[in-house]
Amino acid sequence: MLELNIRGRAESLVTEQNTAASVGSGDLPVFSTPYMLALMEEASQSSVAPYLEDGQSTVGTKLSISHDAATPVGMKVWAESCLTEIDGRRLVFDVCAYDECGVIGQGTHERFIIKRQRFLEKTQAKKP
Repeated sequence: MLELNIRGRAESLVTEQNTAASVGSGDLPVFSTPYMLALMEEASQSSVAPYLEDGQSTVGTKLSISHDAATPVGMKVWAESCLTEIDGRRLVFDVCAYDECGVIGQGTHERFIIKRQRFLEKTQAKKP
């Protein structure tokens, strides 16, 4: 059963492949904002997955974050999440990202609980 304060964590190593220069979100060889967001989503999603019913999943719908510090290639980065609000199918998380020197980003992330099969069928119906 879902309850407040469920926590999650996801981590990665900064490599050339997840830098701003590599993904096109900038031209510097530092950890990219898109990958930081992905870590925050992974921490949130994986934290609640064990509490969902069979056939359910969650999808990210909103992120409101800041990316406050750059991280060079070679450093470890991680994101932590905490479920702070449950409103029916809507879940809200506080998220924070870190490198080995401290906080690099923070904010909130919203996800919705969906029925996997129905969601995929609806998405596929968009095709001609």
